[in-house]
Amino acid sequence: MRKLQLLGVVAVLGIVGAACGGDDDDASSAPLDKIGEGEKALNLVVWAGYAEDGSTYPEYDWVHPFQDKTGCVVKSKTAATSDEMFQLMSTGQYDGVSASGDSSVRLIDADLVAPVNVDLITNYKDLSPFLKDTDYNTSGGVHYGVPHGWGANYLMYNTDVVSPAPDSWGVVFDKSSPYSGKVTGYDAPIYIADGALYLATAQPDLGIKDPYSLKKDQFDAAVALLKDQHGIIGEYWNDYTKAQAAFESGSTVLGTTWQIIYNLAVANNPKLATVYPKEGATGWSDTWMISSKAAHPNCMYMWMDYITSPEVQAQVAYYFGEAPANPKACDLITDDPTHCDVFKAKDADFASAVKFWATPRKECLDGSGSDCVPFSEWIKAWTEIKG
Repeated sequence: MRKLQLLGVVAVLGIVGAACGGDDDDASSAPLDKIGEGEKALNLVVWAGYAEDGSTYPEYDWVHPFQDKTGCVVKSKTAATSDEMFQLMSTGQYDGVSASGDSSVRLIDADLVAPVNVDLITNYKDLSPFLKDTDYNTSGGVHYGVPHGWGANYLMYNTDVVSPAPDSWGVVFDKSSPYSGKVTGYDAPIYIADGALYLATAQPDLGIKDPYSLKKDQFDAAVALLKDQHGIIGEYWNDYTKAQAAFESGSTVLGTTWQIIYNLAVANNPKLATVYPKEGATGWSDTWMISSKAAHPNCMYMWMDYITSPEVQAQVAYYFGEAPANPKACDLITDDPTHCDVFKAKDADFASAVKFWATPRKECLDGSGSDCVPFSEWIKAWTEIKG
């Protein structure tokens, strides 16, 4: 726990790359049929903590061993949000990205990432099956990435203030809440899905089956719910250290959280508790994706294989605070042998119940039609929600 407190801000590192050799876009977008000689460079866009080189803490360094092994020199660029990741990848200057589900499908639809030949990733077979072939890393039966790590979005509350103990997301959507001004929510358009998930149970007549596949009336209902919620929000968060500090100080007493935020905050405020609400929860699962214009595709494939190895997965999962995609990593996390139990890394039933972020499309992700509200409308609505 003490080491986790040293992590600092989880921002977004960038994996910077350039254009594939040649001007044939179709060729540059095709997956490799074999991994060739490395191009001696790799430019990445990643969440902070995914490409540690020892410069933050000397004991956390998996970049230099990769460079020594492959000759691929890694450079990284930090972004703070999924939207920033998408913008960085739009420049065509990056080889790959560790995208969350609220940007991965956008990247696929914009032709900014290429299909991935998972047969070339030797560790792919060992990755948790529930992270493969999903709406956020596969499209039309084609793989567009390699799973990395994941977690659920829990409800956290201050037991000294919030009573009775909540068991439903309804407590954060109560516009007459006694905790008004001390409620928090995640600061991103994808948070609309949390409202939709709650409404799926609270208003079953809406017929919501998938919080990322919303018809117009379902979407409007979720937006209206979040507009009402805005009146009781003290502050939204997307920087987990700020959310941690707010819960520790008591300026926030109720709201959505990540497991790592609770782990850090409860060390300084033992009155905090989390619950997995009866409606279920949304969550995030990050995917390594290769740019359709990658200048260093061989190095990127080498990285995707390396970063999913048990040894490196163990380091990243502990440092970042997440469930590793490769369950073989669990036996190697010696700093905290209970890590995978805490993060439910091997719990397939739990993972299958989590509604992992997936970028909404007009073509409904759940196959219910082609009249779902696309993510561009979610972005506009989020601006309206926050005023």
